[in-house]
Amino acid sequence: MRVVLQRVSRAVVRVAGRVTGQIGKGFVVLAGFAPADTEESLAWMADKVLGLRVFGDAEGKMNLALADVGGAVLVVSQFTLYGDVQKGRRPSFVDAAPPEVAIPLYERFVALLRERGATSGTRVETGEFGAMMEVELVNDGPVTLILER
Repeated sequence: MRVVLQRVSRAVVRVAGRVTGQIGKGFVVLAGFAPADTEESLAWMADKVLGLRVFGDAEGKMNLALADVGGAVLVVSQFTLYGDVQKGRRPSFVDAAPPEVAIPLYERFVALLRERGATSGTRVETGEFGAMMEVELVNDGPVTLILER
């Protein structure tokens, strides 16, 4: 599983002009899945995302997590994170999980974020798997992390 996580002050995702997910302060999580991903890797990633301390405390140090700042998560599926451009000029996506594998992984990842974030009141919004999406965000910092498990 690969994730590009961006700390944002606000973000929205639209499909055909319709808003499918919108947050204020929090994380935009672009998530890609591989055929070998497991429940363990999904759980690890959900815990990592929810527990990352990348928001500034009173001294300006990255010391606060989503729950500490009342943040939310916007998850967007992105198989292109597994794009391979080593050869040629057109990316190959053979390392990405096919939809019949990726959809259940995506749904489980979102469910884990919701379950584990519920105790702290962390809201989880989503895009629409497989759809052509417009993602609009204001990167705060900027803070962008690449996570892989």
